[in-house]
Amino acid sequence: MRVRPERIGIFGGTFDPVHLGHLIAAREAAERLRLDRVLLVPAGRPPHKCRRRLAPAAQRARMVRRAVAGDPLLRFSGVELASRCASYTVDTLRSIGRRHPRARLFLLVGLDQAALLHTWKDPGTLFALATVCALARPGFSFAAIPPRWRRRIVPVPVSAVGISASAIRARLRRGLTIRNLVPPAVERYIAAEGLYSP
Repeated sequence: MRVRPERIGIFGGTFDPVHLGHLIAAREAAERLRLDRVLLVPAGRPPHKCRRRLAPAAQRARMVRRAVAGDPLLRFSGVELASRCASYTVDTLRSIGRRHPRARLFLLVGLDQAALLHTWKDPGTLFALATVCALARPGFSFAAIPPRWRRRIVPVPVSAVGISASAIRARLRRGLTIRNLVPPAVERYIAAEGLYSP
């Protein structure tokens, strides 16, 4: 009897902080693509966000761990955190592929990022390493992806959730609540660490 290869989603991001929009998109993508699990991969040093000061990688990792604790479908992966260099998706896929040589990998990216694939390191190789999937994002269209990539990308409709990490950080700087925007365990961690406060 032939065993079906495990289907693993890879959902990367700065997760600064991780929020309910991330988790909803990951779960819905997993359902639509029949994934066995989704790895949430906090970026160690994202090359496209060098100018913005991020929360330390260790703190972002702790928030993701708390966000997925007890969820059988979503898992934390620290594959990018060990690197001292900038984090590139193509290298992350190679690393996960080595750890799971019999699995089929699915790279989950937002439509906004899919439209910028030409700026990524070695974008053509991504398609050899994983099935590239573009998750719907409010205000972005699949047509915005250059035709060269569009025909190779799987569109994945997910619920439009109007939550963004930048808006959460702005609310915290103004002393406003973030309840119902992040998991309770993440909200408690942010408060305990004083993250994003003025």
